[in-house]
Amino acid sequence: MSLNRTDKAAAVEDIAAQAAKSQTLVLAEYRGSTVADLTKLRSSARAQNVYLRVLKNTLARRAVKGTGFEVASEYMVGPLIYGFSQDAVAAAKVVNEFAKGNDKLVIKAGAYNGKLLDKLSVAALASIPSREVLLSQVCGLLQSPMASLARGIAAVSAKKSESASAA
Repeated sequence: MSLNRTDKAAAVEDIAAQAAKSQTLVLAEYRGSTVADLTKLRSSARAQNVYLRVLKNTLARRAVKGTGFEVASEYMVGPLIYGFSQDAVAAAKVVNEFAKGNDKLVIKAGAYNGKLLDKLSVAALASIPSREVLLSQVCGLLQSPMASLARGIAAVSAKKSESASAA
């Protein structure tokens, strides 16, 4: 069913609003995918706060015009599912993980920070740990020297108390 002019304008506004607050866009062709498969993909996308929609390509091109995602406009052809995410890696992770288990979903391109990403670049972006994991790794690195120092001081203290009790 085709959309009327006001519905199209509303769709462009919605997509443009998502693009304005997103860091990453992933485009994937879903030709041959079943409804059940796409429902699973949408469910995992919702859990990761990824805006995942099947959109008309002309409306998507209009919505991303003037944004950092405009570089992917030439790839906006065919039956595509669009994934926008505020987290730099969430959209890439969701689509890439699903594509590993479903050969019908094919990643076409993506965009991050105004740069066009090919299929391999999207996979590389998906392999980056999430923000929370990176923060916990940094905390562990910062905590490691302090913990080592504390263990060293405790060992010296224990050795001194051993020698004091032996004497």
